[in-house]
Amino acid sequence: MFSKRYTVLASSLLLVGATFVGTLTLMHTASSTAQELASPVVRGLPDFTELVEQVGPSVVNIRTSEKVKVRNSFGNRNGSADDDEDDGDGNPFAGIDPRMLDFLRRFGMPIPNTPNNPGAPKSSPKKAPSAPQEIERPTGVGSGFILSADGFIMTNAHVVEGATDVLVTLTDKREYKAKIMGSDKRTDVAIVKIEAIGLPFVKIGDVSRLKVGEWVMAIGSPFGLDNTVTAGIVSAKARDTGEYLPFIQTDVAINPGNSGGPLINMRGEVVGINSQIVTAGGGYNGVSLSIPIDEAMRVADQLRSGGRVARGRIGVEAGSVSTELAESIGLAKEHGKARGALVGRVVQGAPAALAGIEPGDIILSFDGKSIDKSSDLPRAVGSTKPGTKTTVRVYRRGKNLDLPITVVEMEPDEAKEIQAKVPAKAEKPAASAYPTANKLGLTLIDLTDVQKKESKLKGGARVESSSGVAASAGLQDGDIIVAIANTEILTAKDAENSLTRQDKSKSIAMQILRADRGLFVLIKPKESLIK
Repeated sequence: MFSKRYTVLASSLLLVGATFVGTLTLMHTASSTAQELASPVVRGLPDFTELVEQVGPSVVNIRTSEKVKVRNSFGNRNGSADDDEDDGDGNPFAGIDPRMLDFLRRFGMPIPNTPNNPGAPKSSPKKAPSAPQEIERPTGVGSGFILSADGFIMTNAHVVEGATDVLVTLTDKREYKAKIMGSDKRTDVAIVKIEAIGLPFVKIGDVSRLKVGEWVMAIGSPFGLDNTVTAGIVSAKARDTGEYLPFIQTDVAINPGNSGGPLINMRGEVVGINSQIVTAGGGYNGVSLSIPIDEAMRVADQLRSGGRVARGRIGVEAGSVSTELAESIGLAKEHGKARGALVGRVVQGAPAALAGIEPGDIILSFDGKSIDKSSDLPRAVGSTKPGTKTTVRVYRRGKNLDLPITVVEMEPDEAKEIQAKVPAKAEKPAASAYPTANKLGLTLIDLTDVQKKESKLKGGARVESSSGVAASAGLQDGDIIVAIANTEILTAKDAENSLTRQDKSKSIAMQILRADRGLFVLIKPKESLIK
């Protein structure tokens, strides 16, 4: 369009004269401006070459192996002359590429019993079994990066898990046997050490400065291919997958063997450890997860100094708070949204119990850290040094309470500590009739003294039977109602009176105790038959 207009105007200028020069210049300028506005702004793609040169020498390849015992020399695992189902020399994995073993092991695929020599004939069942032998079996290939010039290297815990020997290869092909200084399964972080000095090491970045959409790069050994560079962008931060730590999600190509390698920003700083992928078939599908480096360094510092990680615990089991529950108990009105961790169980004798935390409390903050969702609580408590005296804020029946608490060290088998304790059955007293409760399908009775003692309650209304609306809402026989709409319930009569006063157009929130677990049940307006 512009070239035609320019040609016509230029011809007219030659015919008519210099009076049209100004007009031509004006139209030329206007056309150019319009063309510039219509054209998209094009920015150059990032060049990673300098980053690779800068960080690459600090990234290492890690190969692991373990010692296994072979029962005989011809592959029979139980040493029996009748069992000749395996061929080879007793090492069923010796013929498999270590990279494939890592792939199968890490992503949950079955590891086949492949003989060392597929073409070898089966051994004769008449041969006597030989004495057990100990052999080295490769277990995996991974990556890592050097933290300091004296040979401390960070990788994933799953890379070195179960390994008896760890071999580290630098980019200049030097190889070292490494010692595992410490490994933490919960965060999937491990530290190994090689005896070397003057090594190139990485710079640690600030994860708080990392932005969604920012370019990042990974270096590692996918399928054992050393010093492989891939790049992409940050897809999300603090991705909660139910693990102990929130992850950095990227679309950087990560595959088996990349585990333990660094995630690097455009300043050449490590911001994460490449740890997992989300996949249906075991390969890269565009969703990769990395451990934030700030969390990993906190773990690494403890592993380097003591070989283990000491975590705090308070002894609670907590779940999420729904928007509907937050609205029904006034939490959303008080704090503007659904937030916090709903305490389900409190371990007897644990710091939480000593501090006065009860099942049904909603923890809003711990040690000054806001608890917005249930997964925030174990992270906040776990990162607190055992022995720390601090404060936990809970929401209980419409009020905020600040409770002093002393954190203790987490025990390895704490999960076994949290078990439901079903109160012993007592003789059933005669049930009383409560009209409003009956409309909901509830038969309520008072707690006996024995039940109060076993449940550690001052009182409550025990559900003798549940049907209809109440059963549909989730109430079960044996549940103990301890509060209705933030009002404490000490007797069955209290429950009846509270139900009678409720606004029929809103959900009714019942706080109950089931075994030793606290939870809420919501009876929604459309379900309610109270009139």
